[in-house]
Amino acid sequence: MDYILKKDDIEAMSGLAKTHFLNDNGKRINKSLGDATGLKNIGFHLIEVEPGHESTEYHVHLYEDECVYVLDGTATVIIDEQDYEVSAGDFIGYPAGGLPHSMKNTGSVTLRCLVAGQRLAFDIADYPRQNKRIYRYDGNADVAEHQHLSHPTQGSK
Repeated sequence: MDYILKKDDIEAMSGLAKTHFLNDNGKRINKSLGDATGLKNIGFHLIEVEPGHESTEYHVHLYEDECVYVLDGTATVIIDEQDYEVSAGDFIGYPAGGLPHSMKNTGSVTLRCLVAGQRLAFDIADYPRQNKRIYRYDGNADVAEHQHLSHPTQGSK
């Protein structure tokens, strides 16, 4: 395992093509720099998103913080259904339990970003446009429809 990844090594990485399981337009190339250096508690990725594509599905994590630093290109970040234009040099922080968000490459060149986030043993994320919730735990995941969620009060049977 290398502690240091040199620029040439990073550029030579092929990356992993990912399509979000709830969004066919959520396509990106992901180079996990954190995995390559043995990081276990945070994810640190160089991602590339082609024009017209989104980086993920509109979502919010209930327990994990995440953030994005734009290296190249322009995008529209949607936070709580409001659009914000971002470009190279801009930083976006998404606190756990905050507002739902997504990002779309609205420019004419490949969007390149650094994306970092916690890797807790357990997290919940909501996908409000899909009316779904994902429970992620120890490498597994379960998805539920919002309409099937119940919230029993303490002391109820």
